[in-house]
Amino acid sequence: MYLWQRTALPGSKAEAAPAGLNGNMDVIRKEEETMEMTLRWYGSEFDTVTLKQIRQIPGVTGVITTLYDTAPGEVWSRERIRALKEEVDASGLHISGIESVNIHDAIKTGAPEREQYIENYIETLEHLGQEDIHLICYNFMPVFDWTRTELARVRPDGSTVLAYTQEAVDAIDPEKMFESIAGDMNGTVMPGWEPERMAHVKDLFAMYKDIDDERLFANLKYFLERIMPVCDKYDINMAIHPDDPAWSVFGLPRIIINKDNILRMMKMVDNPHNGVTFCSGSYGTNLENDLPDMIRSLKGRIHFAHVRNLKFITKDNFEEAAHLSSDGSFDMYEIMKALYDIGFTGPIRPDHGRMIWDEVAMPGYGLYDRALGAAYLNGLWEAVDKASRRN
Repeated sequence: MYLWQRTALPGSKAEAAPAGLNGNMDVIRKEEETMEMTLRWYGSEFDTVTLKQIRQIPGVTGVITTLYDTAPGEVWSRERIRALKEEVDASGLHISGIESVNIHDAIKTGAPEREQYIENYIETLEHLGQEDIHLICYNFMPVFDWTRTELARVRPDGSTVLAYTQEAVDAIDPEKMFESIAGDMNGTVMPGWEPERMAHVKDLFAMYKDIDDERLFANLKYFLERIMPVCDKYDINMAIHPDDPAWSVFGLPRIIINKDNILRMMKMVDNPHNGVTFCSGSYGTNLENDLPDMIRSLKGRIHFAHVRNLKFITKDNFEEAAHLSSDGSFDMYEIMKALYDIGFTGPIRPDHGRMIWDEVAMPGYGLYDRALGAAYLNGLWEAVDKASRRN
């Protein structure tokens, strides 16, 4: 059984989820109205995976990329954006979106200097819009972008995966978190865990000592209201990534964690350019989140999707799994069907692949398992599409 058939896991309050949509909610599509399969790419200087390799994955037509060596708050020059775009275009792919233009902590905490950093962010959005880039994935997580306690947990088949246990988090000094996992990064720099940032983790915690959920929501609202005019001008979709895991870690506030909170965010800045990166693996860390139902509640506001699978050992001990439903706890067919049913036409990417076949790469971001994931997700989409057309 899969999670969205509501497997009863230890400590879970999961209930039976809807098997699917009824007929009056189905979407009749034109041939050209479909999602786009993509892969995340960190740039030729930082990624072990090449554009040539990505181009050879069947059905993958674009990349989600970034200027990986820019610091939060730094303005992205139009020249560097154009050079990145030209490099991707030359490979036969194109830039489907940016992940991420990172947000400075002064913005998240509402510090006085946030005004300058918001102006810098607006200038970066101007440059991206001028280069015909219209999707930005970002997050509003304090201190740690995402949290895993293991980067190379060995599975029974010999593959290694990212994993999390609450027990390990509760036992560790947060200032020691980086060094506890750094040895498994395979010589790469992982997003949100840059050494120069982690060197100041104590100062970062001090910045957030008076920030609770409500203040974080207020600071997010202020930021979004400031940037919406430039998003409207250039038709830029801002797609917020959920917190991972979907609960407070080390006492830090976490707000993008469930259906109620994300709908609150959509309403507090009710602009279609204020939208969502729907990450099944992040929202899915909380077993009470019904992923297909959340997708259907966000029709028109999901601009980007990360579709990945998790395997739960207990409710707070989980590991990344292959994208195949039976390898983990999620019904990946129902997730893809929900995206199809709401008329989703944005980029999708597989995420957090296993390390398989002796590949050495950034944990979660090798070539082989993500390529398998892209093929599998494309197959699910084709099956959903053909079934819909025959009904």
